Amino acid sequence: MEASIPILWISIILPLLVALIGVKVRDEKIDGIAYALAVTLLLPVILVAIAAFKGLLGEGLVDPWMAHIGGVGTFALTLDGLSSLVIAGVSLVTAFVSIYSIPYMKTRITEMKEAGETPPSLGVYFFLYSLFSVSMLGLVYATNMVLFYIFLELTLLPSFLLIAYYGYGDRKRIAILYLVWTHIGAVMFLSGALYYGFHVGNFDYLDVNTMTPITGTANMLGTAAKYVALLMVLGLFVKMAVFGFHMWLPYAHAEAPTPISALLSPNLIGLAGYALARITVPIFPSFFAQYKWILIYLAFTTVIYGGLVALKQTDFKRFLAYSSISQMGYMLLGIATLTPIGITGAMIQYLSHALGKALLFMTAGVFITELHGLRDIRLMGGLARKYPLTAALALLGFMHLVGMPPTIGMWSELFIVFGLFKDVALTTEFIPIVMLVIVALMVSASYSFVTMRRIFYNKPRSDKAEMRTETPGALQYSMLFIGVMGVVFFLWINPYYHGLLEVIHKTFLFAGIGG
Repeated sequence: MEASIPILWISIILPLLVALIGVKVRDEKIDGIAYALAVTLLLPVILVAIAAFKGLLGEGLVDPWMAHIGGVGTFALTLDGLSSLVIAGVSLVTAFVSIYSIPYMKTRITEMKEAGETPPSLGVYFFLYSLFSVSMLGLVYATNMVLFYIFLELTLLPSFLLIAYYGYGDRKRIAILYLVWTHIGAVMFLSGALYYGFHVGNFDYLDVNTMTPITGTANMLGTAAKYVALLMVLGLFVKMAVFGFHMWLPYAHAEAPTPISALLSPNLIGLAGYALARITVPIFPSFFAQYKWILIYLAFTTVIYGGLVALKQTDFKRFLAYSSISQMGYMLLGIATLTPIGITGAMIQYLSHALGKALLFMTAGVFITELHGLRDIRLMGGLARKYPLTAALALLGFMHLVGMPPTIGMWSELFIVFGLFKDVALTTEFIPIVMLVIVALMVSASYSFVTMRRIFYNKPRSDKAEMRTETPGALQYSMLFIGVMGVVFFLWINPYYHGLLEVIHKTFLFAGIGG
């Protein structure tokens, strides 16, 4: 269905216009810009909710502004069941983290000035933040590999500058590390995409006229199809921080300013998982069928490795970075099942991780801001007495990661496991898969609740943990809205579930995938 107005382009342009106005606004008057930015960033999730309420997610929505370029394909923006929860995750987190950024970044800039540095203004911060946010939205809306890559590169530039300008520690070196690693992933994806597009004659992966995936084109590549698919998949693995491609993530996500960590980890890395499901699975179904079990065992390795290393961390933000690696393993696992229910679980996992991990990074930011940079878990303890609301919201965040009700994480893990066992119930793989599922879930529960206890319960282990009592403000209230939305999606999952399944069944039908 074609929209009557270019609403998807408007949802990208409006936040940028608001942020451009804010570049010249003095820091002490920036609050209004941040709130206006939050309102405009909420537009996509409102569109998703309306489409779900009207039952339009299976059919999809196409923006009327599009360009047809010979040899390249169609540049267009769309929204459908497969992208709906990804768009919702990006929209909700970027909107409420914008409000969260007001007190956090004021404190951070004051710290930098006291240290003799001259950081760019808050207006510059919110412009870069806006560009980062809308680039992620554009990446999900895109229907063409070239347009996808343009938005992918646009996410990289502002996030690199935000780390370099406002991060912690050796932030310039870490920003360059982040830039180099993630750019390598992007270029690997682009190399495969260019070979594909030049041989096929265009770079489209979604037909905007019928809202159906482009399939069968890999046959035109002959024996090169496997290597093209491998390049694109490995490039996305770097962006997704899958085990073996994850080395850059703990440094960048731990030393970025916390509002940006709350976008990098929950939102950005999961977009590579969305790209696997949207682009590579429909175009290269035989590749995924051939290497299905390798991908499943790689996913389990990512889940368990990330979780075990997270348990060893003493820095709260590094702990969250490694737990993000573990959570991406679940997303890869759902996609690797090559079943509609498994991929549905993977897309719900994106939203669950986005909301849950945003809450936890924002929790870390509360302590960094209000307890003079407290990040060392060994110096925490007893904080639930001082910060009861923050503790409750952090618990909700951990429940997202573990997959416990009333969080949407319950649905994601349930559907991923259902998809996994659909094909292995009567095979020799059944016993090892059961064991791996048990270990993976135990590891996730362990790193979540052990860390919850270490931070919020027992006796305080330092003077910093006793410094002050919680006075809820913009930091906590923005977290509260995210926490509430996680429960809302848990209760109102049905239209999104059916919209996802309808699109995935259609994709499998066109791609000739069983399941």
